[in-house]
Amino acid sequence: MASSKYVINHLNPIDAKQLNQFILDNSERLKRYFPVTLSSNTTLEKSIEYIAIKNKEIEEKINFTFAIRDKNDQEIAGLMILKKIDWDKKQGEFAYCIGSQFEGKGLTSFAVAEMTKFAFDELHLKTLQIMAHKTNLGSIKVALNNGFVWQRTALNEFTPVNETPLDMELYELYNEK
Repeated sequence: MASSKYVINHLNPIDAKQLNQFILDNSERLKRYFPVTLSSNTTLEKSIEYIAIKNKEIEEKINFTFAIRDKNDQEIAGLMILKKIDWDKKQGEFAYCIGSQFEGKGLTSFAVAEMTKFAFDELHLKTLQIMAHKTNLGSIKVALNNGFVWQRTALNEFTPVNETPLDMELYELYNEK
């Protein structure tokens, strides 16, 4: 089970080299839906800066970017991000990516479950969202595995680099507490 072997925690300055390598190793799978993260980690120096920016965002409660990592060797398996936080509406959106060698092991579903607890219990958000393209069956499965419910198709919601805008499927989960 993913939960016994993995943790979700802060990126630290010491993670810069490993984060940079993770991004480079997975650049092909990240380029369409994570172009900003990809371009922000193309060099070790950029990864150092990225980690500093992400930790400042956590302090300021703007975005929460965490590493999904192996408990034993601390290897970064992916990133889990809570973004677009609207404190008035008590709403945020999840974004996540997983390294190719970790795909299909339930790790992303585990990460979303852990971050959902954090968002509801610690941040007191009421609504969480996941946006996924209809062809991203893995992401849709993660949303459904965590109780998110399809709401609507958001037209022209996301524009990948050098592509036309894409419609995205909106899934939401409400905090019943």
